[in-house]
Amino acid sequence: MITLSLIGIGTGNVDHVTLAAVRALNAADVILLPRKGEAKSDLIDLRRVLCNELLDQAASIRIVEFDLPTRDAKGAYLSAVDEWHSAIASVWAELMDKHLPNGGHVGMLVWGDPSLYDSSLRIAKRLTDSGRAVEVKVVPGITSLQVLTAEHKIPLNALAEPIQITTGRRLRERGWPEDAATVAVMLDSGGAFTSLPKADTYIWWGAYLGMDKQCLIKGPLSEVSDEIIEHRAALREEHGWIMDIYLLAKQPLI
Repeated sequence: MITLSLIGIGTGNVDHVTLAAVRALNAADVILLPRKGEAKSDLIDLRRVLCNELLDQAASIRIVEFDLPTRDAKGAYLSAVDEWHSAIASVWAELMDKHLPNGGHVGMLVWGDPSLYDSSLRIAKRLTDSGRAVEVKVVPGITSLQVLTAEHKIPLNALAEPIQITTGRRLRERGWPEDAATVAVMLDSGGAFTSLPKADTYIWWGAYLGMDKQCLIKGPLSEVSDEIIEHRAALREEHGWIMDIYLLAKQPLI
């Protein structure tokens, strides 16, 4: 039997890792760290730092790094993601067979929380659906959305109003979600908010949240839209990758 712990680690800031996450990490026999290519080397570097700072150095916990399969960016999005998840599940299975042939406890460090726009739970389900003896455990983590509102010092929702969490792709295709007073946008390849009318819309944007290169911009969309686009492009050029998120509302939230 394999116990697979999907451990939410927040934004990569060691101060955002919960005590439950620390206990789960130290209960593992093997911790799997995915490499996402040279352009995103910062991401595995942060995972290495967390392991170095949070693991009991006296324990015999093995850290195994592996190359994450890449997604086909040319095909239809959903089918490409489905094939990508299958490829990742196969890699996980191979690593478990190799490093824990007699069973044991595997830890996976998941950015933010495994429940919010993350695929680790779906990939893990492929293992259990295939008949493998895998027990999945989940340790919640602080999400980038929580860090965004904390850093901007705003509530997530307008008073007594609903909020919708969506993606940049959906925002471009469908516009402002019906009945949502506030919209949180994740997984935006860049500037989906430019597809919206700028009048009477406010934005709170953040990139690299919780990291030492964190950047925040806020204000009426009509005033800061171009600034965000330009700043985002410059940051991506400088670092080779970017993770950002933003909140949109029809009125100031505080």
